[in-house]
Amino acid sequence: MTMKMTGGQILLDGLVKEGVDTIFGILGGAILPLYDTLPQFPQLHHVLVRHEQCAAHAAEGYARATGKVGVCFATSGPGATNLVTGIANAHLDSSPIVAITGQVARRFIGKDAFQEIDITGITLPITKHNYLVRDAASLAKILKEAFYIARTGRPGPVLVDVPKDVFNEQVEYHSPGKIDLTSYKTPLKGHPAQIQKAAALINGAQRPLIIAGRGVIISEASLELKELAERAQIPVVTTLLGLGSFPESHVLSYRWLGMHGMAYANMAVNTADLIIAIGMRFDDRATSEVNTFAPNASIIHIDIDPAEIGKNVRVDVPIVGDAKAVLTPLNKLVQPAQRMGWLQQLDEWRREHPSTDIRDSASVLPQYAIHQTYEATNGEATIVTGVGQNQMWAAQYYLYNRPNSFISSGGLGTMGFGLPASVGVKMGRPDLTVWCIDGDGSFQMTLHELATIVQEKLAIKIAIMNNGYLGMVRQWQELFHGKRYVATPLWGPDYVKLAEAYGIPGVRVRRREEVIPAIQQAMAYDGPFLIDFGIEPEENVYPIVPPGASLSEYLEIPEKEVAWQR
Repeated sequence: MTMKMTGGQILLDGLVKEGVDTIFGILGGAILPLYDTLPQFPQLHHVLVRHEQCAAHAAEGYARATGKVGVCFATSGPGATNLVTGIANAHLDSSPIVAITGQVARRFIGKDAFQEIDITGITLPITKHNYLVRDAASLAKILKEAFYIARTGRPGPVLVDVPKDVFNEQVEYHSPGKIDLTSYKTPLKGHPAQIQKAAALINGAQRPLIIAGRGVIISEASLELKELAERAQIPVVTTLLGLGSFPESHVLSYRWLGMHGMAYANMAVNTADLIIAIGMRFDDRATSEVNTFAPNASIIHIDIDPAEIGKNVRVDVPIVGDAKAVLTPLNKLVQPAQRMGWLQQLDEWRREHPSTDIRDSASVLPQYAIHQTYEATNGEATIVTGVGQNQMWAAQYYLYNRPNSFISSGGLGTMGFGLPASVGVKMGRPDLTVWCIDGDGSFQMTLHELATIVQEKLAIKIAIMNNGYLGMVRQWQELFHGKRYVATPLWGPDYVKLAEAYGIPGVRVRRREEVIPAIQQAMAYDGPFLIDFGIEPEENVYPIVPPGASLSEYLEIPEKEVAWQR
């Protein structure tokens, strides 16, 4: 039996069938008919954000915290273009979101009508796929395909652009059948011969090293990764977005590598005779100068996206497949081993170059504030960050022992990501303790989402590392541009009064002894809370690998001076 439904009803019914319960968005003229249909679907909760970019960031935060597809709505024209940064962020960080945009009525397309924009053309390079819906009869099938594409293989964003009159068009509804996209195949199982080659290299290696990326988290392969590491006694480092894929408190964890990673992790890469890269794309922030990356090592690369294999770094054994599906048979072929000499060497480097020591200071150090947040939360909070120095300090001074406990913008490096993404995280996982660690520059880009936090009654704790600068750029100006601070000094409002204006309590911290009480006060409060940490204005992030240098050449900060370490 068939029934007649409008395009709006078909779309919202399709969302319900896909398991969607939360939507982030802002309405406008072209998408108004869809919003007018929302009351018919009480299963769907709409979160009214204050800017469309934040709708996409919130959808991504929701997706990363829940493992489901995040959904955002925007109207045509500027509403759709405001989504672009958020879509690009999800694209580079492999996060599954479906963006639904309203479009001008079909008869106006191509006529430069009011608020018309070719959003499918604009987003073509930053989506896995996108659609311009031509009629309501095709909408159910398109929506089902969109979700299938977004969540399968290497996840990513899909955009569905719907003309206003399609929302109102009434057609006979037919439930879409099984998805069969002949041109879209997602390899899952790695080639058995390649897996055997990988096992042989692992069994014969003296100094193997695992580099785990976000792909391990996406494929839910953390247990398989742990089994491989423990069985063969292989040390593990992660990428920035791989934080939490392997417990950082584990004896085999050497934390994370790269531009601001641990010195001993970078030294391990430089000395290893075998790199086992799992679900990572050899981003330049992880590898630094690729010509000098892992000079003594053979490389095994496991990734579900064949386009990433050999793109940046030469690979000896490529394995295209899902990390979990590849590690399961690989673990059966890997022989138990003891590599005490290799592990002792890494432990010695860790003692010599601790990377995350915190010096004594009467003033507020961001490292100390974040470490005390770790202590107060027993390491069990989900940390959502902005981008810049705050992001690096949050990655360095909080230990991550479970997947998706560190949620940040990696590939695009989007300032302003933290606050709206924390909205999505808390909406998707209200059971989690969520801390948004932000910088004053990043926070000012999306601070209007404080209104969304209050409207949705979200108990998000916000810690602003307030140094009065665009801190990371200022650090580069100090170290590499003769300390010429051009356009980096940053005025900001009184953040405590600002929070109070939104109905959020806050506290100002300017001395070391105030740090712990402020964090405890935030934790004890049943609702959103803001802490303005007035940190050292010219505090830097160390270690740092200078641009153009290899991972083995990094700046670290001793007691008296900054010195090259080679």
